[in-house]
Amino acid sequence: MSSALFIIDVQNDFTEGGALGVDGGAAVAAGITEMLEREHPYDIIVASRDWHDGHNDNGGHFHPEPDYVDSWPEHCVAGTEGAEYHPDLDTEHIDIHVRKGQGKPAYSIFEGVTDDGETVPEALDRLGITDIDVVGIATDYCVLASALDAVEAGRHVRVVTDLVAGVADESSAAALKKLEAAGVDLVSSEDVAKGQS
Repeated sequence: MSSALFIIDVQNDFTEGGALGVDGGAAVAAGITEMLEREHPYDIIVASRDWHDGHNDNGGHFHPEPDYVDSWPEHCVAGTEGAEYHPDLDTEHIDIHVRKGQGKPAYSIFEGVTDDGETVPEALDRLGITDIDVVGIATDYCVLASALDAVEAGRHVRVVTDLVAGVADESSAAALKKLEAAGVDLVSSEDVAKGQS
């Protein structure tokens, strides 16, 4: 058995002050770094970033009058400060970087590719990853989609609930319920540190 940590979209545009900033985003960035600086169970650390085109609407993902469900204001444009990892996330710990949403809507890390052009399922299979913990932003969108896809891919999945931040309290709570119903375990970073499941 090998385990991975998925760090979902801990980017400037999704943290306080960003184009689509969520409350608690910066704290999530710092908390992930703190967890990775302690002893942890992960064989591989994988981080995703939205990496949208700046010269088109990315398949309707960007819209001047967004509905905040399927369309959004411009965010995480490739090469901009908003698309960069939040400075409190220490990227030295990251082994694999994944970019998603290049010209099209993308919520799940499974929709992205690594810097080497490998898909996430290909990387997981190559590395023999059986267990995945998920942290990051946003609980009710990209964390939800990524964790559900990890279950669909046949992995044992946990979400570290004190290291996620969502767009809204109600939809984030609903997302966690949906994840539990799909077989995802909800744990804390203390559980991770203690090696508990």
